[in-house]
Amino acid sequence: MAGAIIENMSTKKLCIVGGILLVFQVIAFLVGGLIAPSPTTAVPYMSVKCIDVRKNHHKTKWLMPWGPNHCEKLKDFDEAVSRQIEANDIVFAVHIPLPSKEMSPWFQFMLFIMQLDIAFKMDNDLKENAEITLDVSLAYRDDMFDDWKEIAHAIEIRKLKCTFGSPKTLESEGRHYDCDFLPFMEIGSVAHKYYLLNIRLPVNERKGVNVGIGEIKDIRLVGIHQNGGFTKVWFAMKTFLTPSILIIMVWYWRRITLMTRAPVLLEKVIFALGISMTFINIPVEWFSIGFDWTWMLLFGDIRQGIFYAMLLSFWIIFCGEHMMDQNERNRLSGYWKQVGPIAVGSFCLFIFDMCERGVQLKNPFYSIWTTEVGTELAMAFIIVAGICLCLYFLFLCFMVFQVFRNISGKQSSLPAMSKARRLHYEGLIFRFKFLMLITLACAAMTVIFFIVSQVTEGHWKWGDITIQVNSAFFTGIYGMWNLYVFALMFLYAPSHKNYGEDQSNGDLGVNSGEELQLTTTITHVDGPTEVYKLARKEAQE
Repeated sequence: MAGAIIENMSTKKLCIVGGILLVFQVIAFLVGGLIAPSPTTAVPYMSVKCIDVRKNHHKTKWLMPWGPNHCEKLKDFDEAVSRQIEANDIVFAVHIPLPSKEMSPWFQFMLFIMQLDIAFKMDNDLKENAEITLDVSLAYRDDMFDDWKEIAHAIEIRKLKCTFGSPKTLESEGRHYDCDFLPFMEIGSVAHKYYLLNIRLPVNERKGVNVGIGEIKDIRLVGIHQNGGFTKVWFAMKTFLTPSILIIMVWYWRRITLMTRAPVLLEKVIFALGISMTFINIPVEWFSIGFDWTWMLLFGDIRQGIFYAMLLSFWIIFCGEHMMDQNERNRLSGYWKQVGPIAVGSFCLFIFDMCERGVQLKNPFYSIWTTEVGTELAMAFIIVAGICLCLYFLFLCFMVFQVFRNISGKQSSLPAMSKARRLHYEGLIFRFKFLMLITLACAAMTVIFFIVSQVTEGHWKWGDITIQVNSAFFTGIYGMWNLYVFALMFLYAPSHKNYGEDQSNGDLGVNSGEELQLTTTITHVDGPTEVYKLARKEAQE
């Protein structure tokens, strides 16, 4: 009678394996907390007001805020009024990065948000639900003396959400509104050393363009990019983990193919989970250092979506294959009610991501949240995905409850067995429950560390030691799910130990009727696990 490794492994060996995995888990957290810097860096930029009085404006010339060929600058808009410079002739220029610095492909991505400094003025008040129109252009170069090359140009509209804390009287003129940050730009690669933004606020009173938006004093940007040091640590982890999961996956499938029976559904799902984990691990990001692959962010979202969909499906099938009922399982179609919400939710999130980051491949200034239709569409996809997730967890909680209740009820038949057989099956049930609790602990740890990373300042200071909490979250959780998949494929691989008839029924003191009752299943006598066989007994009765 052959079972899984987890069932034929002694408690001592199981504890050793658990201890080794725990050591690697601690190392994964320490790598992020002690070695890697913070995952991202936020850099504030203040735009420089440049004068451009040519007819075609900056379509043929880029305006630099500083440097040897910098533009003619304005101190403030009062100077523009005194010099009779129109709003259409003012360009807000931002150079990325700051002077004497360079961008690097190790930064991986750039995300920019915008903040407008809007002053209250009686004759130029900010209207309710006002919209600002931005004429924005982005260019790059890799040498300070090269010409700028355009990456993107777009005319974007953003809704202004501002509040004014004082009465709108003559005495309040000059005070600033409190405005929300606006999504501005996102690029999925940083392949060049220098970037230049030219932002124009075109005014057309006849069409109502940029009318009633208050008196804009300045435009501020906050640029967020991944730290190069964190990127190197992240790439190193992926490079190390890829062969680890790949080797155990090949070993796992080889042991299954050596069996005389066909693989059962649970074994196929564990193998598919290993494939999805390998898909995430493969460090294709190394190529982003030498190639301008702006689609890497979208590709990363797709890889994570496939893994989490596979992980959620595994939990459902794992519980279902150990549930004692009359249903014929061991086939995917038997789980369509539970897996269906996962598929629908994943599809909704994929469409949402394509509508956001998919469009940004052509227009980095685009945001689905800037229009009413886009916002409603995005919210619809997120709400449907949220409903599917809630349905899934209801199904999962019910199935977990059923499995624990049925196995606990089955324990009532254990006292009638011989001592050796009773101890054997008590150990199997304990290990099954233990694995379920480990799964719950992994899920809980993911949620807890996510919350901690959001509410803390990003690092903890213990004497001379600084722990980067956010980095520890990323590396620790990433390592945890790799170890989880590794443990599943190792512990649930078929064991090479086989108990012959004499050993099973003679040495353990079990009669043939008891043996048949405990091991017969509706699929194969040589099933994937002993707990699986014990759980299937009810279906025979």
